[in-house]
Amino acid sequence: MSAAGLVLIGELGLRAIRRARWDAELVGGLTMGADPVAFAIARASQEAPPVVDAFSVRKEAKAHGAGRRIEGNFRPGALVVVVEDVITTGQSALTAVEAVREAGGSVSGVLAVVDRDEGGRAAIERAGVPVLPLVGVSDLGVSR
Repeated sequence: MSAAGLVLIGELGLRAIRRARWDAELVGGLTMGADPVAFAIARASQEAPPVVDAFSVRKEAKAHGAGRRIEGNFRPGALVVVVEDVITTGQSALTAVEAVREAGGSVSGVLAVVDRDEGGRAAIERAGVPVLPLVGVSDLGVSR
């Protein structure tokens, strides 16, 4: 969540989404891990239109207020890229994909900052959703 990190992730994430030719009007994912990634990409798009707005997915709908599960700039019918900070099992991304689809959105793919290479990418792809990590854990020189 450093300012420099947000600039870097925003630019790299936006570039990756566009290079993959994923249609995206919105980016977002399961709060809290996806939030800085989505917000960074949305901010970067302001400098490199077309603008891509952001949203957050709650694990559960709030019991008070509007009772929404998705907060922010989400709208039914939108083309969405689900984002994730780290993919491990893939469950957070799949939860967000399910919420987006239930709310009437269409998911182009899942963008992750890091894939831990622990099977999560394969789980998401088995669900029919393409996955694009910016880096794999092995790219970082981290041993498990």
